[in-house]
Amino acid sequence: MLIALLPGDGIGPEVIAQARRVLDALAIDGLVYEEALVGGVAYKAVGHPLPAETLDIARRADAILFGAVGDPDCDALERHLRPEQAILGLRKELTLFANLRPAKMFPELADASTLRPEVAAAIDLMIVRELTGDVYFGEKGMRKTADGQREGYDVMCYSESEVRRIAHVAFRTAQARAKNGGGGKLCSVDKANVLETSQLWRDVVIETAAEYPDVTLTHMYVDNAAMQLVRNPGQFDVIVTGNLFGDILSDQASMCVGSIGMLASASLDSNGKGLYEPIHGSAPDIAGQNKANPLATILSAAMMLRYSLNLPAQADRIEAAVAKALAGGARGADLGGSMSTVQIGDAVLAAL
Repeated sequence: MLIALLPGDGIGPEVIAQARRVLDALAIDGLVYEEALVGGVAYKAVGHPLPAETLDIARRADAILFGAVGDPDCDALERHLRPEQAILGLRKELTLFANLRPAKMFPELADASTLRPEVAAAIDLMIVRELTGDVYFGEKGMRKTADGQREGYDVMCYSESEVRRIAHVAFRTAQARAKNGGGGKLCSVDKANVLETSQLWRDVVIETAAEYPDVTLTHMYVDNAAMQLVRNPGQFDVIVTGNLFGDILSDQASMCVGSIGMLASASLDSNGKGLYEPIHGSAPDIAGQNKANPLATILSAAMMLRYSLNLPAQADRIEAAVAKALAGGARGADLGGSMSTVQIGDAVLAAL
């Protein structure tokens, strides 16, 4: 089993190092790594954020463990050379169309959420976000209007097949969660009252629902969904939505559970191969200071074992160790504590 390690920029190398320590402690037979450059560090080294060698390793790997990309030094580059284009390129080249972002409140962190503890305690949801369509991949550019003004445009578009395949992933996710005590509920989030793209989205999701009579389907406009995530997040089981709305709602959900440093994610193709990453970004302000919370990356490694490598028992061990470390008081600065990146990694290893 080959794992492509892509630490990237900022705090990426620090948090990836801790996740690898945890994986190594499991002593999984046949697990090997190949590390490669990606993002700003890749641009500075070879002139491109996603070098051909990195893409080759990612294609050959059984799964990819990704740190973060983003470097203020590269903000003035042409868009196609900026670090963030690396993750977009990987999603496109590997057809990683389904993003799974769980948000679950660890009981030990109820006081870290900005929500009331009794509201936060009920959070246990999965956001299924479509990754390869929408405004991020639609036609875009700059032009001049008839009166000479600059005008930027980004086209939001989805094809029927794109919506249908992410809908299938979401319905199956709801089914799987129901078998493990979940609610068997799917909420499709759109803006069908004003967007034709969203109307198609809603129509196709409804059509797909006929194949999943055991899943309860509801619909919600994105503005209401954002409000409900802070008002009553416990009502959600699985949320499915497009690329733009999913980007925003998943970050919002992260703060509902206490810190963006706690949320893992999986980006999957149709065969279960995936790229696994924390959602927190490169955090250049604390890079190299041993301050970053590595738990989201460690939990991403657990998702990798579960979804791509078919090792659910080992995934359970990691998740249980994270919960035990939190119960024992493991906290970084993002959670009001003072433990370093390495110390939090040590706590998880001790709990493992």
